[in-house]
Amino acid sequence: MKKTGKILIVDDEPNILLSLDFLMRRNGHVVFIARNGSEAMEILSKETPNLVLLDIMMPDVDGYQICSHIKSTDSLSHTKVIFLSAKSKESDVQYGLSLGADAYLTKPFSTRMLTQKIEELL
Repeated sequence: MKKTGKILIVDDEPNILLSLDFLMRRNGHVVFIARNGSEAMEILSKETPNLVLLDIMMPDVDGYQICSHIKSTDSLSHTKVIFLSAKSKESDVQYGLSLGADAYLTKPFSTRMLTQKIEELL
C-alpha cells in the first residue's frame, strides 16, 4: 500500500509546479504549493507537511535557507526534505545534504525515481 502525506512543493518554475502538483495528487498526497521562498515560509508557519520538495535557486528566500529553517524548527524538524535542483555540482549536493536534506535530485529528474524516494521517506 502506498504511503501518503502532506507535501509542500516549492519552485518558482510554473511548469514544474503544475506537473509535480498533478503527480503528487494522483498518488494520493495532500499538496501545498509555494511559488517562492516567502510563500513557502508563510505556509510552513501554518502547516506541518510530512515532506517538502524544494528548489534551491529562487528569487527571494533560497532553498538552502528554507531547509535550514525546517531542520532548526522543533515543530518541523521531522519534516523530510528533497532538494530538486539544477545545481548539480558535487559541492552543491553535499552542501544541501549537510543542511539536513534527506535527498537531492538534480533536474531534469525521473518522476519514477522521485516517487520512489518519496515512498521511502514517508
